[in-house]
Amino acid sequence: MSYSEMAIRMFLSTVLGGIIGIEREGANKAAGFRTHTLISAGSALIMLVSISMFEIFKTQTDSMDPARIAAQVVSGVGILCAGTIMTSGASVKGLTTAASMWMTAAIGLATGAGLYFLAVSSTLITLIVLVFFARVEKLIGIGGHIYELKLILKDEPGEIGMVTTALGKKNISIRNIEFEKEEDEQLTLSLFVKIPPSVTVDDMISALKEISGVYEVKLRK
Repeated sequence: MSYSEMAIRMFLSTVLGGIIGIEREGANKAAGFRTHTLISAGSALIMLVSISMFEIFKTQTDSMDPARIAAQVVSGVGILCAGTIMTSGASVKGLTTAASMWMTAAIGLATGAGLYFLAVSSTLITLIVLVFFARVEKLIGIGGHIYELKLILKDEPGEIGMVTTALGKKNISIRNIEFEKEEDEQLTLSLFVKIPPSVTVDDMISALKEISGVYEVKLRK
């Protein structure tokens, strides 16, 4: 393989990774422009090294596998992806960015292997998923965020039912519910709820505060 061909592959991998990184940077994600650019360029470099080693040693051994070194990129990027995933209560953040990093590594490998059409088309697919699918989720009412909700309310029959009814009217689904009796005839109600994109947090809190038996509302994402 000529030096010019290697340079073209490295340059294209840098551009494609940077394009995905710009979208993530614009979405204020921790892994943004530089991270995605380096992942793509690094993956292409490893693929080029694998191909070059195969060309050098293919006459000396029959067991040389050019894909063996490149395959380790998947494991290495997995460590980086794990660093972008955070959990808070029932909410998990960073999965989409982790997936975009993994996809960027695959695009870099494809570019390094000279599969230009596959690399460019995969980049376009990734951008469509990241940019437009989020809008589609909001449009058709899927998606949303999970919150941990804590309420202090009056310990009387029907109070918990009034809370669940108020949430149901807002199409807020309850993932888990626990309660504990306190002193002074009060209950502490703990819930994990999923709020759809069409409902704001303020709407939910206002609906709960309209219940006469609810004394306090605390929310944690």
